[in-house]
Formats: sequence, structure tokens, C-alpha cells
Amino acid sequence: MNSQEIVDLNNQYLCSTYARFPVAFVRGEGCRLWDAEGKSYLDFFASLAVMNLGQCHPAVVKAVQEQVATLTHISNLHYIIPQARLAELLCTHSFADKVFFCNSGAEANEASIKLARKYGVDKREGRYEILSTLGSFHGRTMATIAATGQEKVRQGFGPVLEGFRYVPFGDLAAMEEALSDKTVAILVEPIQGEGGVVVPPDGYLRGLRELCDRNGLLLIFDEVQVGIGRTGKLFAHEHAGVTPDIMPLAKALGGGVPIGAMLTTAEVAESLSLGTHGSTFGGNAIACAAGIAVVETLLNEGVLDNCAEMGAYFLSRLQALKEKFSFITDVRGKGLILGAELDREGGKIADTCLTEGVMINCAAGKVLRFIPPLIITKDEIDEGLDILEKVLAQQ
Repeated sequence: MNSQEIVDLNNQYLCSTYARFPVAFVRGEGCRLWDAEGKSYLDFFASLAVMNLGQCHPAVVKAVQEQVATLTHISNLHYIIPQARLAELLCTHSFADKVFFCNSGAEANEASIKLARKYGVDKREGRYEILSTLGSFHGRTMATIAATGQEKVRQGFGPVLEGFRYVPFGDLAAMEEALSDKTVAILVEPIQGEGGVVVPPDGYLRGLRELCDRNGLLLIFDEVQVGIGRTGKLFAHEHAGVTPDIMPLAKALGGGVPIGAMLTTAEVAESLSLGTHGSTFGGNAIACAAGIAVVETLLNEGVLDNCAEMGAYFLSRLQALKEKFSFITDVRGKGLILGAELDREGGKIADTCLTEGVMINCAAGKVLRFIPPLIITKDEIDEGLDILEKVLAQQ
């Protein structure tokens, strides 16, 4: 099938919930993708920060092939090796003692919300309110749109679940002022991805930790997009030297295979008692095998160091573009989640870049977002940003 035939078939049978780019991919390797006509594209998008190891990474391919040929799926009423091993890896390399597996970031955030509320009932005299931040994004389910600090995400789905209030991101004083006798938890992204690659001021995450400790609250760091190596450390909150009580993960954890996880401490996990939560496919054998390969590769193959090094180089090149083009008002980010904010809409620039053979994304209307695979090379960064520079020169 050619690209147009694939697009037409898609449009005929799938719900129109995505603003799709007019390209149909059929193959990928590392930081490159090919469409049905054989045209090559450099990937600065990583399928929305999912493909942190790039397309078809050998370790992930091998793990999935071996697992699907051995044991495909077993219900959570029984035990399997991959689930236990991945949980051990995640706990060993984080603050956590316990893991709940699910299938997506929204589900991981749902589990976090349910756990916080159950904890409030069990140990905080019925508290249930969760404070999140303006500009945040936590998912598309009914609870996670209620937690998301963007009105456009909630439009048309009211009445939304009560018990959420929104505070300006990065403002510790406003967060403290917003506390009430109903508040049980604070939910934030260490870096707002969908909000436009918004990095909080120094001390913000540590201040949230101290605020929660003083008031007996749970701190939830949503690392669905920025975790699993995206910032140059396994988890983004490590840069701040603090830990949360609950952490939802997903996206890159499965190397392209759907998986989500909620990590927490043993004390908080007591509230997830028998029968309080579940997921038919959560911790699926194939997904967990892929997750093991992803985490082990990140930890043992120098990927995190490459992310930090290439992220610094990528940022320096973006800063040079800012000096050249006055309509770039800011560049920011950490590791390989980077943004260039414009004084105009950025969607058409992303469209033109795609036509020219490099995939980028526009977030929050005016922020060009760069989230390439963490294995990207300096030559690939130069290739992609040279194309971007030509596109920007046409503005």
C-alpha cells in the first residue's frame, strides 16, 4: 500500500481523535523512519517520548521475540518471572518499594490518584483533594482530565470528577496558600512536557517535598514523559535530589510496547490492599520483558551519559538559533526534552520540517518541542537542526 491508501483506510475506519500528519510509516531503525514510498525521516520526536532507545533496538527486539515464543500472557491471579524482575529493577534503582503495573500513562496516573485518595481515607482522616498545576497534563481518562490543569482538555466532559484544584506551576508560595484541610496530595510533573517544556525554578521540587513533609501530604511526581532517561538521569526528579511518595511511569518504559507503572513506598502501598485496584493486562509478560531490556540498556550501555552530552550540545545549537532568529523568544529543557518558544504559532513550522525530512512537534501552540531518541548522535543533531534552520529562515 502507498501512503495515501494507508491514510484513506485509516480515515475510513478510525475515530477522528488525532490531528495526524499526512505520512504513513512502514519501517524504523534507530533515529530514522521510512514511509511507504521509501522516504527517510530523521526522528526528533521519538513517537511522543516513547522510543527512547530508538526504533527496533536490538535488546528490545530480542527480549520481545524470546518472550512471545515462550509465554505470551498470564493473568494477574498467577505469578510470572518478567513482572517480578522488572518490578525489582525499578525498585532497586528508585525510591520505591512497591510497583503496580498497568498499560499506559493515564492508567498509571489513575492508579496514583486512587492510591492517594485511599491513603487519605486510611491514614489522613478522609482527605481526598489533590493539588495539581496550571499547564499540566496527566492523561485522557475522566480522573486524569480532572487532574490536568488545561481547560481545553476538560471541555465537553463535565461534570468532571471533583477534588482537584490547580496552582501556578513553579510557585511554591501559591501551592502552600492553596492547601486546605481536605488536601491529601500534590501532583506535579518535574518538567511540563505537553505544557511547553516548562522547567521549574531551582528549588521548586525540593520545596514541594518540604511542604508535603510539614503537612503530612503525599508528593506525586508524574514522570510519564520525563522519566526513563529522558533528562539524562533515570528519573527527572533525581536532578533535584528529592524523592516522591508516588511516581507514575509509562511511555518509554516498554520501548514501544504498551506498559505503565505506578511506583510507591511500602508505607503508602499498604492502602492498595487486596481487591482495591487491578488491570487485566497490567504487567503483561511481553511488556515486562521489553521493560527489562529498556531499563538494563539505559543503565548499562551509556545511554544516560549520551543523553546528557547530546542534550547539552542540542541546547547549545538551539541557543545559537535563538541568537539568529528574533522570533525565538526562549530555549529551555534538560537532557533531551528541549523546547524553543516562538512569538508565533509553531504548527506550520513543524509541518514544513516533516516535509523536509525531520520530525519535530509543536506543544502549547508556540513551543517547538524536541524529544529525540536518547541514542542520537552529534551528526544526526546537526543534520536535523540544519534542516530546521533552513525552515526558520523562510519565516
